[in-house]
Amino acid sequence: MAKKVLVVDDEKLIVKGIRFSLEQEGMEVDAAYDGEEALSMAKSKDYDIILLDVMLPKQNGFEVCQQIREFSDVPVLMLTAKGDDMDKILGLEYGADDYITKPFNILEVKARMKAIMRRASRKDEAGPADNLIEDGELRLEKDGRRCYIDGQEMNLTAKEYELLELLASNPNKIYSREQLLKLVWGADYPGDVRTVDVHIRRLREKIEKNPSEPKYIHTKWGAGYYYRRKQA
Repeated sequence: MAKKVLVVDDEKLIVKGIRFSLEQEGMEVDAAYDGEEALSMAKSKDYDIILLDVMLPKQNGFEVCQQIREFSDVPVLMLTAKGDDMDKILGLEYGADDYITKPFNILEVKARMKAIMRRASRKDEAGPADNLIEDGELRLEKDGRRCYIDGQEMNLTAKEYELLELLASNPNKIYSREQLLKLVWGADYPGDVRTVDVHIRRLREKIEKNPSEPKYIHTKWGAGYYYRRKQA
């Protein structure tokens, strides 16, 4: 089936160029030109990925991404005209999976999109074996990519879930930030290890009762992060 993409940017020439290039790849492309329109479309249709500009009329990209995360874990690739690291970090804080800075090469955009969708597809195709991880109050359902704490579903982004699943599937194994970046974001991801730190912090805020004294995801200073299985 053709991949469904939502492109959100108020610059119509940019949207036209992206749409043309993606349709050449056989993708179905919808377009929105402001934040409110983007939210409405994201609620009414299931997309495989959303390309979301930061600077938008009515609602900016950060606000849109944050609201999308309230009802969907669709991968979001943020487009920013600024090279400011703070914009990139803010995008990740609000739930984006990746970011790319304008002006960009459309070939790089497509490569990033395909890498994100490949990872999501591999998760979806996973078989029922070892589908469930249960540890104390935490429950992970791998096929549905769902996380529950004490019976309540946590609203994790795609990358937050992938980090948690990787660590929980390999308890007590220490992963360096570089290893996590490569395994979760891919070897060709151009970002740095701060991306991992941001996602770990957000993940702890969601699944830990006291993020400063975590029960599940621990830091081994100078080495990396690991998941500690609860004692029976």
